[in-house]
Amino acid sequence: MDYKDLANLIFPNAKDIKYYEEKYPERNLPEGAIVTRFAPSPTGYVHIGGLYQSQIAWKMAEQTKGVVFLRIEDTDQKREVQDATIGIVNSLKDFKIDFDEGMLNEQEEKGAYGPYKQSLRKEIYQAYAKYFIENNLAYPCFATEKELEEMREKQETAKIRPGYYGVWAKYRNLPIEEAAQKIKAGEPYIIRFKSRGNEEKKIRHQDLIKGKVDFPENDQDIVIIKADGLPTYHFAHLVDDHLMRTTVVIRGDEWLSSVPLHLQLFQAAGFKAPRYAHIAPLMKMDEGGKRKISKRKDPEAAVSYYHEQGIPPEAVCEYLLNIANSNFESWRKANPLVDLKEFELQFNKMGVSGALFDMVKLLDISKTIISRFDAEKVYNETSSWATKYDSELLKLLENKEYALKIIGIERGNAKPRKDISKWSDIKNSIIYMYDEEFLKDEGKYEFAKIDNKEEINKILKLYIEKYFNFNDDKQTWFDKVKDLAEEMGYAREVKEYKQNPENWKGHVGDISTVLRVALTKRQQTPDLYEIMQVLGKSSIEKRIALFVK
Repeated sequence: MDYKDLANLIFPNAKDIKYYEEKYPERNLPEGAIVTRFAPSPTGYVHIGGLYQSQIAWKMAEQTKGVVFLRIEDTDQKREVQDATIGIVNSLKDFKIDFDEGMLNEQEEKGAYGPYKQSLRKEIYQAYAKYFIENNLAYPCFATEKELEEMREKQETAKIRPGYYGVWAKYRNLPIEEAAQKIKAGEPYIIRFKSRGNEEKKIRHQDLIKGKVDFPENDQDIVIIKADGLPTYHFAHLVDDHLMRTTVVIRGDEWLSSVPLHLQLFQAAGFKAPRYAHIAPLMKMDEGGKRKISKRKDPEAAVSYYHEQGIPPEAVCEYLLNIANSNFESWRKANPLVDLKEFELQFNKMGVSGALFDMVKLLDISKTIISRFDAEKVYNETSSWATKYDSELLKLLENKEYALKIIGIERGNAKPRKDISKWSDIKNSIIYMYDEEFLKDEGKYEFAKIDNKEEINKILKLYIEKYFNFNDDKQTWFDKVKDLAEEMGYAREVKEYKQNPENWKGHVGDISTVLRVALTKRQQTPDLYEIMQVLGKSSIEKRIALFVK
């Protein structure tokens, strides 16, 4: 009996790997095109780190005219969450990440290099495991849990590096005939890789992000096929990335330590290994130090958080690119209105240590992005969000014509308003424009410098009786506010007041604030003239009448 006979005994129905090598040929792509993937496990929601990784993968493939595919790594079926795949697909679509190939939902896929779900590739893995056994690259291991536990205890006692390797690999050199007898007798077994590595030797890896990294060679006989016939992550990684013709593996740097093993597997199989790009994790400040964003501790870890808050996907994606490349911010300043597709992402400009995830920065970016949206888009996005998360806001938006007027205030100008960072901000930014809401709490006015009720009453009475004309254009309106200021003893210009403050009660800005608070109950709002034009003559008079005795 030889290794081929042993392989046939273990995998009698497995195809020759030539079948798969021909079925999945090298891709015909332009020179320099990157073939990469996002390969999550369907064990829960999409983490912000996963979105970060998938965006980098998508961007690198897109800008090189390559391919990015979605592969679902579901070999750990005990941890699989029902409908997780469709959740992953939909979450990424929400953030404008549309894969060239891969899973579309729990069952459907697109692309010629599938199946893109690992649980559907069992026969493929077995074919390559058979190939490994035929070539004395792998072997059946009959070690029981008790044997493995005793081995670990001995290693701990002797303070020896743990693992299944060298003299500790009990079944590594088991005679073929004896192995066959055990299999025929029905003894349970797994398949292990037969490592030729030497832990005393070093390999040098040129990571696309980390640069040169030295590692000890792998000497562990790792499991490649589990008792259930499914592969471990490491073996599936080899087979899938080889057959799907992956050229660059983009993944979190928690996998950096696996590089020696993965390179060894590719080398043993005689396959060309992909290049690796290990992304530093997203971090946040906590108690004076930095730590990884945690699924358990941080609500912003889940991409659903951004939907719930109403932060536009465009803002999240732009912020992640800002984190990814050190030159993005300067590029955006130079190209404020250019589509993100025009930005060229570069591996060598990615940080080697964890990037700090700054929610304040994200919301600032979001303000800028929302400021560029026209009123119709803001209305539609807000309505869509409110339908799911805020029934009160949805009710305010029922009168679309009026809502569009409110949302359109200071929008479309050379310097549009930047007071909205998320759709959940909208209610507070528009609610005072509705008389029924405004009049609910009549006494909640917070006047600024001028807080004397009698003075406020005089200002508003004089304005409504002498200066108010709803049909005035903006310049005429403001000139009249200056006239009102002067008549009440306030400087027409702020500059004039600052030069001789003793000559005036205040300045025109103080008068404008009185009008603003009386009409909105707020000291700071978008352009007051535009607000008044939307409110209409009747509402203005009604609101000022609350003060005029």
